[in-house]
Amino acid sequence: DHYIDLRFDISNILFIATANQIDTIPAPLLDRMEIMKLSGYILEEKLEIAKKYLVSKQLASHGLKKGMVKIDNNALKKIIDGYAREAGVRSLENNIKKIMRKSTRKFAEGETGSISVNGSNLEEFLGKPRFTDDSLYDKSIPGVVMGLAWTSLGGTTLYIEATAVPVKNKGFKQTGQLKDVMRESSEIAYTYVQSKIKDYKIEPSFFESNYIHLHVPAGATPKDGPSAGITMATALYSLAKDKPVKKNVAMTGELTVTGKVLPIGGVKEKTIAAKKAKVKTIIYPFENKKDFDELPEYIKKGITAHFVNYFDEVLEIVY
Repeated sequence: DHYIDLRFDISNILFIATANQIDTIPAPLLDRMEIMKLSGYILEEKLEIAKKYLVSKQLASHGLKKGMVKIDNNALKKIIDGYAREAGVRSLENNIKKIMRKSTRKFAEGETGSISVNGSNLEEFLGKPRFTDDSLYDKSIPGVVMGLAWTSLGGTTLYIEATAVPVKNKGFKQTGQLKDVMRESSEIAYTYVQSKIKDYKIEPSFFESNYIHLHVPAGATPKDGPSAGITMATALYSLAKDKPVKKNVAMTGELTVTGKVLPIGGVKEKTIAAKKAKVKTIIYPFENKKDFDELPEYIKKGITAHFVNYFDEVLEIVY
């Protein structure tokens, strides 16, 4: 084989490789691959895996008999959401191991009977949760809109914040460790909203006499991708009109300078992230309707989905 300099014929061998993201795979190698994208587990799936497999496996690994340590559903849900947010179940299993180790020590120190782990005493075993509620805001504020993002660990909510500072010379800056594609998305959103001042009945002097600052928390986390385009444009519109969007709405979609909304990836993960944040309404690009329709009913339950072709349709939904 000439590619890896082996003196054997490996042309009929099937290689299976795994990766958390494909961006870092060299293009010549990626071109020879058949890509199969496997989305992560949702909370309900992780809960069943833990109940049917992980807990019993770790009981046996720690020399404990069935029933000696009981972890109820509420505790498992708290572990999944507060300590082990990931696409798979490795961190979930590691946290169950930690519970088993501490329980084993208690038995060694003379504990009799079974140990029950529930939502109220979970912190005694695992400490304070690593992750908190995804909802940063408990009320709607002009210039603040919730977006949805995909990461290698699954979906997450992403707030876009915009504010205006009165100055003599207009300007626009972005913060929040945005990479090139996301920075371009913010500039497209800024240009688009400016170009529609007359149509949207925005005060003409607003952009001329204000320095616009757009920020994406958390600032320590690098962010990239075009799917926050419509979220950024909505935040700028909301700021310019001084009108907060309605509560419990999230959105995702790439925006062009003409207002066309383009499709995005990670529909399943983003929908799950929205449900965690108690979102009731999600706005997707129209071309992602087929992806949403293919999701299991238990994921879609309680979600009202809207599918848009153009940015004007976004404004009709959020107002």
